[in-house]
Order: sequence, then C-alpha cells, then structure tokens
Amino acid sequence: MNKRDFLRTSAQASLALLFGEKLWAQYAPLPPAALAGREDFWDTIRAKYRLKPDYINLENGFYVMQSQPVLEAYIARVREINYQAAYYMRTRRLQDKAEVRNKLAAMAGCEPGELVITRNTTESLDTVINGYDWKPGDEAVMAAQDYNHMLAQFQLVSRRYGMVNKVVSVPSDPKTDDEIVQVYARAITPKTRLLMVCHMINITGQILPVRPIADMAHARGVDVMVDGAHAFAHFEYKIPDTHADYYGASLHKWLGCPLGTGILYVRKDKIRTLWPIFGDSLPLEDTDVLKLNHTGTHPVASDLAIGDAIDFHNTIGTPRKEARLRYLQNYWTSKVRGMKNVVLNTPTDPARSCGIANVGVTGVKPSDLATTLLDKYTIFTANVDNAPAGVHGVRITPHVFILPRELDLLVKAIGEISRAV
Repeated sequence: MNKRDFLRTSAQASLALLFGEKLWAQYAPLPPAALAGREDFWDTIRAKYRLKPDYINLENGFYVMQSQPVLEAYIARVREINYQAAYYMRTRRLQDKAEVRNKLAAMAGCEPGELVITRNTTESLDTVINGYDWKPGDEAVMAAQDYNHMLAQFQLVSRRYGMVNKVVSVPSDPKTDDEIVQVYARAITPKTRLLMVCHMINITGQILPVRPIADMAHARGVDVMVDGAHAFAHFEYKIPDTHADYYGASLHKWLGCPLGTGILYVRKDKIRTLWPIFGDSLPLEDTDVLKLNHTGTHPVASDLAIGDAIDFHNTIGTPRKEARLRYLQNYWTSKVRGMKNVVLNTPTDPARSCGIANVGVTGVKPSDLATTLLDKYTIFTANVDNAPAGVHGVRITPHVFILPRELDLLVKAIGEISRAV
C-alpha cells in the first residue's frame, strides 16, 4: 500500500456500494420522513454494526460504536501508521490531517481556516474559556442544564481570575423560542463577555434556538460559545448558520468516529482574540486557528478515520438520519407520555428534540430505574439525577441501528415499573 492509497482506503470509496444498488435505487427517491419507518431499509443499516446481544443499547449519546466499515478502515490505519512509524509522522501526517480537516469543514459548512480537530467537546470549549483574557468582575452567562464539566471549567477560571458566572435555568417545555431567549437576555449586563449555550441539552435532548440567542447576545456586545456535542451529525444544520462565535462538538457520538475526536470552530474574526493554551515552536500568526491546536504527539489514526466516518454518514445522509432518529424518539415517547407516574423531561413539541429523550418514574431514583431496566429488562440507559437542572430520570439515546421492536420492550418496562410504584 503506497502513501496515497493509504489515505484512500476502500472505506473512503463510495460506501453506497456496500448497501446494494437495487436497495438504493428503490429507496433513494423517498423523502426522509417517508423512509424513516421503512424497517427493511434500516435493517440494512443495522447490519453494518456489530451489536452486543446481551442488552439493548439505548445509551449511544456518550459514545457510539463505529460501523464495521469505519472500524476496519480505522484498524487498517493503525496498522499502516505502526508500519511506517516515524517516516509517516514526518512525511505525511500534517498533509493527511489537513485533508481530513478540509472534509470536516465542508460538512460543517465553514472555512478550513476556522476549524481544528480536537479530542472532544470538552477540550474544544476549554480552549475557548481558557483562551479569554479574563479580568476581575468580567461575567459569563450559562445554564444549569449545561454539561457539568463545562460549568466546572467556568468555576475554575472564576477562582483564578475573579470573573463572575451567572447561571440561568432553561424552561423544560417552552412554548416559544423567545421564552428561552429572554431567560438569557435577562442575565446579561454591561460586564458580560461570553455566553455559553447548548445546541442540544445532553440530559434531556432539548434543542435550543441558538441563532436567536446568539443574535440577541451579539446585539448586546456579548460573544457566544455553543456546545454542540450532541448536535453535530445528529440533525441538519451548518455551524455558521448558528451565528456562534465559537462552536465545539464531539465526533465519537453521532458521527461514529473513534474515541478522542472532536472539533472546534472559531469564527475568523475571533481567532486573534484567543490565547493558545499550549505553546508551539512553529511561527504561527495570531489569526491562524492552528495556534489553538498544538497537540504534541498523539494517535493520528483516530483523526484520519474521521474521513471514513464522514463517508459512511454521507451514505445515509443527514436528512435521512435525522428523520430516523426523530421517528425512533417519537415512537416510544408517544407511548409513555401520559402514563401514570411517568415524567418525560423532553419538550412536547417534536421540533424541539430529535433522537434524545429523558424519562423518569415518580418515586423511583434514576439510578434504581437504570439498574432495573438493565438487570430485569436488559436495556442499557444512562441515569440522570441533576437537582440544579431539575431533571431526574434516565436518558434514552437510540441510534440508527435500533429497531422499534426494541423500543417496544422499553415501553413495556416503563409501564410495568410505573404501575408498581
């Protein structure tokens, strides 16, 4: 395998061939909403994953396994880099990573010069938070529903620099976008410099109106940083459309990349204002986004496999994937919503969520609910017991390989548990 062939593995060819030309010819004309419930099509997608038979995996929001084509391409890259060793690192590494970055930027809808590959959302947003030249009394606005590690990072910079964190609470079932926008607007003062907002709240699946929030904040001279950990490759949008100044996402969640892959987008005119966390001996300009991406020596095969994951994702297509994830979530939530003792912590308006939802049972601790679902019903979930956010339940995150009949078992389990209270 020569160096150019190495970059272009079979997994980076048209993955549509793996699904069969007849199948694609039959279903390609169907709109995504019509295809969402066609189980023969999704059975073919499911066959591209190696699924453990011991349990139904409804915890794919933390980390989803790679599809088999992506996994095999990734393993091939690990072997080839190990084979070439330092020769590859000194002759091909930077060029190959740049090509992957170009591919990511095309998917994100931004310029390559506005994006870097990181290890995860936490690293991406920490790079922004720590890159600010904070002064005592400066303020940042965030929500109790934000990811706990991001809230912890703001607490650290508050202790270090004397900046002030103002924490709001997002309504769980809003009637309008403006209801959410005004929650953030009321927290902004002349001292506010940065506002953090989730694109999709990780514990409930609620999609927030990030663009109206960003426009409101910008009108008041405040920068906006968006946590897109669960949004990227989950539903259709382009990062610049959010009007975010900074956007971070993980790629090992909904894109199906290896662990340790993420992105940081920095709007071109904001790059100069951020301090790098790590020094770099290369003579990088203040306006070069790569100044924020000094990683040292790390497993580059993970970065290269991003391209394979994008190819697999594009074979399905974001609109089809979004429609399927919405279908699966609505399939089970519509059956349990209204059950006695059952609490859904996800908005009733289907436009305000996609694949993720959160369900609780009155009188049952989330940890006990998760344990019962796994031990008695062999359903794997993630428990959420977040008092500041007012969310108590288990998070359900099906992926494209989950089938409605598996969600029927979840509905049955929730019904039995709720009736036993």
